[in-house]
Amino acid sequence: MGELPFFRAHAALHPDHLWIWETSVYVDENQRTWLPVTIEVQPPGAGRVRGVGIRGGTTCPDSTESSLQVLMRQEDVPLGEATCPSLLAPCLLPSMWQLYPGRRYRGSDSSFWRIVYHIELSGMEDMLLEQLPDLEDE
Repeated sequence: MGELPFFRAHAALHPDHLWIWETSVYVDENQRTWLPVTIEVQPPGAGRVRGVGIRGGTTCPDSTESSLQVLMRQEDVPLGEATCPSLLAPCLLPSMWQLYPGRRYRGSDSSFWRIVYHIELSGMEDMLLEQLPDLEDE
């Protein structure tokens, strides 16, 4: 009987910055493209989780009562002309993230996002970010 292949995931280096390039496409400082999948997690008792897809769908859930996570998948996609952020539809995701100390990003909207995990497996890189509550809300 043949042995199953062993896959080992390892931690990847976090991008210093992620900028919106066009709807549903972010670019890092090394010109690598990242596709967001937004996950809206309802509070306990609501019993619903809604994911919003990669490219072609909106990345902006419409609820403000839930917590927000985003899975950033590094995937090579052809880049067209960059879209001016002011021309993009309003969205809950920031137009830019900057890496901060303590395994987190700060968004251009001053939001903080915790890096839940960032792994590379078989050449595919995924990073899950979770929006942290505003300090003034606590």
